[in-house]
Amino acid sequence: MMPSDATVAPLPSRVRRVATDRPWLWLTLGWRDMLANRAISLTIGAALAVFGWILSLLLFELGTAWAILPATAGFFIIAPLLAAPLYATSRRMEQGLPTTLADAMQAYRMSGAQIAMMGAMLLLIHLFWIRVSGLLFALFFGVGFAPSLARLPMAMLQSDLLLPFLIIGTGFGFVLAAITFALAAVSLPMLVDREVSFLEAATVSIQAVMENWRAMMLWAGLIVVLTGLALVPFFLGLVVVLPLVGHATWHAYRDLVVD
Repeated sequence: MMPSDATVAPLPSRVRRVATDRPWLWLTLGWRDMLANRAISLTIGAALAVFGWILSLLLFELGTAWAILPATAGFFIIAPLLAAPLYATSRRMEQGLPTTLADAMQAYRMSGAQIAMMGAMLLLIHLFWIRVSGLLFALFFGVGFAPSLARLPMAMLQSDLLLPFLIIGTGFGFVLAAITFALAAVSLPMLVDREVSFLEAATVSIQAVMENWRAMMLWAGLIVVLTGLALVPFFLGLVVVLPLVGHATWHAYRDLVVD
């Protein structure tokens, strides 16, 4: 039975085990939802792409072009929060209710305080990653290393410290990304769907990842590949990829968490 608008989880949610190839079904259902709600989905995706352009321009004007890459990587950390309206849209479709952009934005009013606290936790992880990236950059290349954006790639390629910088930086990024993925895999859709605390939602999300680690590794890999390809044409691909992954994440939640 589909959840109502006032679904309450009186008992801790249980996690369902799924087949390893289940993420392909989530993507298929996400694609269906995106096509059925093109105006809503593409508007949200376009807004995020514009935000990426503004952030990159701001960092460039501030003379911190090196921060564009870690800031872009931080997209993986805050994207689950930005996709909340997409979860709400898929939820209303599931219930047979009309879907509008105004209804989608109501997602932030459902358990708003809990979503805000989850968002604050994800934002802190993002800011921590930016700070670690800056410290690593200064440690390996020095504070005075500030070539222009056009010369930055070549200057880094000519440095003997590039390889250790990439290895250590990637290692830190992988650990933070894994933690974030476990916390947010199904927690944000759950907060949109049910009246639960952000701690309970995060706990259920971690349990879902641990009990379905093969399927969730595939799901995380698909997200990374799709998002990476979307970022290449200067964020333009996010117009489609963010809605696709957002709607698919709703179906992942519905598949993994038992009512």
